[in-house]
Amino acid sequence: MWVPALKNLTWAAIILGLSNTVVVLLGGFLVILAYPSCDHRYVFPFVAVSFAAWVRIVAMVPSGIAQEATAMTILESPSDNSAGVADAVLRLERRMRYKKWLWWTRFATVITVLQFVGATYLMFHTAKYISHPGTSSNCVLGIFSNGSWWKQRLLALFIIMACLVALVQCFAGSDVVNWRSYYATKDNAWKAHYLEVFDNGMREALCCLGRVRYLSVLEEDEVYSVARLLGDLVAYRASGTGHLELLAGLALLQRHGQSPRSFEDSMEAPEGLIQEAAALHKFAEAAYTGPLLDFGRNPFLFPCAWLYRQGLLAPWARNRWPILNGDNWWRGHAAAFLKHVNLTSEVLRQGRVNQAKCEAAYFIVVLHHLRSVVVAVRGTETPEDLITDGLCKECILSAEDLDGLMNSSHVHPDVKLSVESSFPHYGHSGILGAAQDLFMQIDGNPGDYECKSSGFLSSLLGAGCECDGYDVRIVGHSLGGAIAALLGIKLYRRYKNLHVFAYGPLPCVDAVVADACSEFVTSIVYDNEFSARLSVGSILRLRAAAITALSQDTKTDKATIFRLARQFLNLSERQRSGTEVNNPASDLYYGAITGEDLNHQVYESEYLNDSQGSEGQCRVFPLLNEADKDSVITMDHSKFTHPFESNVDTFDNPISQFMETVPRSESTSARDPPEMYPPGLVIHIVPHRSLPMSMWKACTVQLSAQNYKAYIASRESFKDIIVSPSMFLDHLPWRCRYAMKNVLEARSAQGILNESYSV
Repeated sequence: MWVPALKNLTWAAIILGLSNTVVVLLGGFLVILAYPSCDHRYVFPFVAVSFAAWVRIVAMVPSGIAQEATAMTILESPSDNSAGVADAVLRLERRMRYKKWLWWTRFATVITVLQFVGATYLMFHTAKYISHPGTSSNCVLGIFSNGSWWKQRLLALFIIMACLVALVQCFAGSDVVNWRSYYATKDNAWKAHYLEVFDNGMREALCCLGRVRYLSVLEEDEVYSVARLLGDLVAYRASGTGHLELLAGLALLQRHGQSPRSFEDSMEAPEGLIQEAAALHKFAEAAYTGPLLDFGRNPFLFPCAWLYRQGLLAPWARNRWPILNGDNWWRGHAAAFLKHVNLTSEVLRQGRVNQAKCEAAYFIVVLHHLRSVVVAVRGTETPEDLITDGLCKECILSAEDLDGLMNSSHVHPDVKLSVESSFPHYGHSGILGAAQDLFMQIDGNPGDYECKSSGFLSSLLGAGCECDGYDVRIVGHSLGGAIAALLGIKLYRRYKNLHVFAYGPLPCVDAVVADACSEFVTSIVYDNEFSARLSVGSILRLRAAAITALSQDTKTDKATIFRLARQFLNLSERQRSGTEVNNPASDLYYGAITGEDLNHQVYESEYLNDSQGSEGQCRVFPLLNEADKDSVITMDHSKFTHPFESNVDTFDNPISQFMETVPRSESTSARDPPEMYPPGLVIHIVPHRSLPMSMWKACTVQLSAQNYKAYIASRESFKDIIVSPSMFLDHLPWRCRYAMKNVLEARSAQGILNESYSV
């Protein structure tokens, strides 16, 4: 058996081991002094506390041995990602050793809880004796009143040590051996370590949520893929920097903030698009039929609101609601969806609620009065949705995935040429898988494009069918918006009247595809919401920005930050000097659709009308391509500069050298991972305040209709995450709906004022 060397032990383990030893010795000595003439009920608290301390000491030995065995197994694991039989055996051994160590740490945690309970009971027992003395002078607690001075001090020291050890162990953690003594600055070892941490943690969390099947999976699955990505993102531990230091850097970014961007030169979004987006937003919001929507609106009364929406208070009315795939027995999800959109059950034709991995929940609604068929795709609400979000590594889009752009007769020939000439194209792997599955669910055979009766949508919209000639609208929020966009790209060849409205979508396609689908995909982004900026590249840049913020803060330890930057620099250099994929089309991919009038034009024949009210005129207007490269962060002091500023001196500066290896916002190279963007035409809705407003007034006063404006934005402005106090709250779906409503009201009021002025 391996016995961890003393130098590998953590200081916390040494101190707690010695402290527990003192508790055992003092408790045993006091019990020996008092036991012959003391009743057992007065001795029991001291015996229990001493015994728990002894068990805690004993448990530290196998826990440390298991921890060392886990570290050695990780160090012996191969550094590459090959999938041989030997590697699979090593991965299995690594997982089993990690689980063994984890069970020992949990046993130690249970002992810690018992020690805390025992110390509490000892304090209560002592307080009871002091208030009602009645034991013999020879009992342990009798030492307080009748014992000699050294016995009184021993008793007081025992009680203090028992309480202090129990309290400290609650915050000291369960590590006996210092991981760094084995991993040092080995980046691959830290990645493998955190892969096991995230993999086991996610599987147990999924098991607690009822997904027991994930707990017994031994091969590489989607949970393993997400865990490997998360392990890569926390590889900064190899430099000796902890998680709290990175959070401190993010706090600095939030405190200093970014200078507000000016939209004076931006073009306002067409009113027709915003009107339809606002009208259809309720379907994307209604797709959240679980308790998440009600929890966001009513944090305290959400169970009552959710039960009401689910119709559980009136289960006898279940036959009024349509049957959906995966719905509960009282058909609550169908009831919740229809109640939110305030429509009858006849309009809901098909849907799915309970989904597996890389599958999306959806609802298909037929609106005869609007001559439209609406497909609402739900965003992130279940653990399976979180896994789909986490599968964010780029994957290559096939010609079949881009069929609506490459083979559709409704797409401009120049757009087709740009897509075909710039292969390969990339997309979000999890979102692409969900879109492919959803395509098979609602429109059947992907290979027979001439068949109009292969899927459910074709049976509704085919020639001579119920909805022949109707418009097709696909809507979704967050993850649902990104899935809707990729689904729309696959369906656009079949349905020329198709349009996708994605509210706060995740970046899911590369720049070429994102621009090419601008004619029939519209992304609505509200203010600083994080989802439209969340990608692997943006997370890496945010991590680098946090390091730079710490390095330029006067109160930060520069040696630690420089050590962190050097580690990242060495890692990036090793990755760049290793195997690289030679992509002959990379120049086309990164440069074919930037700055040309083709890529920044939207062919509008449906939403833009002239002043005389004539319809059907095709108009073309340019999308603004303002890269906004001058992105210096406004600071309280002048020494802080933006991490990605181009004029930084890189001579003998590890921070600046590290920045050279990070994917930059304003430029790309063939060595960088493909950048993901929000799909289609991007409309950015931002608050527009003419006068400054205090925080208290902003929270208590309802904003007027003039407080929001909608602009056509360059997708380049969404490459980096904005650290803001409202970055998560802005993602709530009803905030976007309220903002769109205010934009329309403001424009309506402005039109009335202009008309009255002209008269």
